[in-house]
Amino acid sequence: MQYRKDKKGNDISILGYGCMRFSRQGIGIDLDKAQAEVKAAIEGGVNYLDTAYIYPGNETAVGEILHRLKCRNKIYLATKLPHYMIKSMEGIEKTFREQLRRLQTDYIDYYLMHMLTDTATWEKLKRLGIETWIREKLSSGQIRNIGFSYHGNSKMFKQLVDAYDWDFCQIQYNYMDETSQAGVEGLKYASAKGLPVIVMEPLRGGRLVNLLPESAKALFSQSGDSQTPAELAFRWLYDQPEVTCVLSGMNSMEMVEENLKTASDSLPGCMTDSDRELLKLVKEEIQKTVKVGCTGCGYCMPCPKGVDIPGAFRCYNALYSEGKKSGRKDYLQCTAVRQNPSSASQCIQCGKCEFHCPQHIEIRKELKNAADELETLSYRFMKWAVHFFKLW
Repeated sequence: MQYRKDKKGNDISILGYGCMRFSRQGIGIDLDKAQAEVKAAIEGGVNYLDTAYIYPGNETAVGEILHRLKCRNKIYLATKLPHYMIKSMEGIEKTFREQLRRLQTDYIDYYLMHMLTDTATWEKLKRLGIETWIREKLSSGQIRNIGFSYHGNSKMFKQLVDAYDWDFCQIQYNYMDETSQAGVEGLKYASAKGLPVIVMEPLRGGRLVNLLPESAKALFSQSGDSQTPAELAFRWLYDQPEVTCVLSGMNSMEMVEENLKTASDSLPGCMTDSDRELLKLVKEEIQKTVKVGCTGCGYCMPCPKGVDIPGAFRCYNALYSEGKKSGRKDYLQCTAVRQNPSSASQCIQCGKCEFHCPQHIEIRKELKNAADELETLSYRFMKWAVHFFKLW
């Protein structure tokens, strides 16, 4: 196992265990199976485990597994505050204490503001008194490091990085999100500020393995080596020194063993010329399935009505390359769960964006197409609920 330093000099395994995707048995988590997989990962050198309050049954399962294995002091435990569900500091404290009980611990190593979407949301938390609460928890040792997880564009991500003296951050990042979400621009910005970056969705929920176009899968067979799609995706991340830890939602022993093998010898610079050429060809095959040829350059931004144009197109493309459920979930997270929504339907057809698009995309037309497919009845209801109940 390779390790990289966090802000305080601790050694973090480059492979982290994303516990959200534990196998389920009936309506609950298959605890014995998950325990065996976590045990194998820890014995293989993994020392960072990630869970969250809103993952059904997950914190309780993680707490029980760590209790059974008697290894709490051997790992770094990360979980997240669902601030969008809470309206007061009393509620935040109550939730935190519940998390400690679930996890059978008296401290959290890495505590995140879950899905911190924009600076307005952070300002709202500040008005509640979150900064004083964080200082008290850090001082008492109940929280060892404070950070945030993020879905959105690189511009807002950089503003959030600068909004507080964070200890770390977590972003969605993979070879298909290099110029979307926080992207490589956000990754390098955070790293330059001294922030460790935890990466989630390295395989886009497994879709860069299971839902690759057949033509992309064939490229791996033709490449002449035994490298798998998952291994290439992880090595692409490990090649970048700005990446501190990559979370994998492992739910089989085969996944654990393959990921441990990849993480054992992957250093910055581990990608070869042939690796890069293979990845280039794979991306080209994936991009053939896209509906809009948006590169995520952002020249069309800012939209005067707040539309996240690159984000809308990324999710619209994901409808066809990864499936409707994936694209719509991503779109909801990135455009509606925030104080200032950025939905495609907010477009007023002014055309300002099209003057600046290097790809000469008919942005107004494609935004309407995206809104028609992404903004379903359930999306519109959730967007209304977010703002009616102020869940941002």
